Amino acid sequence: MLNSDQSDTPTVLKKIIARKWEEIDERKVKTSISDLKKRIENQTACRGFVAAMEQKVNSKRPAIIAEIKKASPSRGVIREHFNPIEIAKSYEKAGAACLSVLTDVDYFQGADEYLVAARGAVNLPVIRKDFIVDDYQIFEARAMGADCILLIVAALNSERLNALNNLAIELGMDVLVEVHNAEELALALELPNKLIGINNRNLHDFTTSLDTTYDLLKQIDGDRIIVTESGIHTTEHVHAMIKHGIYAFLIGEAFMKQEDPGIALQGLFEGTLL
Repeated sequence: MLNSDQSDTPTVLKKIIARKWEEIDERKVKTSISDLKKRIENQTACRGFVAAMEQKVNSKRPAIIAEIKKASPSRGVIREHFNPIEIAKSYEKAGAACLSVLTDVDYFQGADEYLVAARGAVNLPVIRKDFIVDDYQIFEARAMGADCILLIVAALNSERLNALNNLAIELGMDVLVEVHNAEELALALELPNKLIGINNRNLHDFTTSLDTTYDLLKQIDGDRIIVTESGIHTTEHVHAMIKHGIYAFLIGEAFMKQEDPGIALQGLFEGTLL
């Protein structure tokens, strides 16, 4: 179910997606879709993820999706002392608009329980950050309380992208569609979604360049909210994005490496109106 041009799909992403299909099969044995639907019936209503972002962006204030992430394939363990509740509260106090919680187990040392715990500790909307390729994961996300999901265009063909997007919306969730290049952006723009994430990380060599956001920005019209992802490490980076009209950010590693993630968030956005 990878992007239709599989020859261009990065090897690491192929490995992750292959493992993800195995994981889905394992999870289905333990919990059926019927069980997930019952859990969804008992879930509280979705918190407005897009609405929280819009509120900040429309007033030209940074809308920060602050990420809760223990590890990554390229960096290994990023944060040894990892308490999702403490981190979530710190982010909320610092002025984050939303939270992103990694639930991928094998490559990011995430867990569904981290999302449940973080969301339960704050009033912020939460996105499930994972490699979503199947309907089952959409039901899982809502059952665990996610307000939004991530769909990575590089991991999906057009048909699958549309189907997963529609299901998430039917269940009341918002969707952040992530792209890395012009071809992926073209597919993302076929969707009506408000949120478009531009990841500045090259999936082939893991380098980052903020020019990715600047270049792709030229191809986007209308009232989309553009979320810049990866490579934002200094206040200069933040102010450069704002000068280009980008007010939405997804940032994790820069905060996770610091003792207090919330204080790190405030430091990075010094000189802006959080």
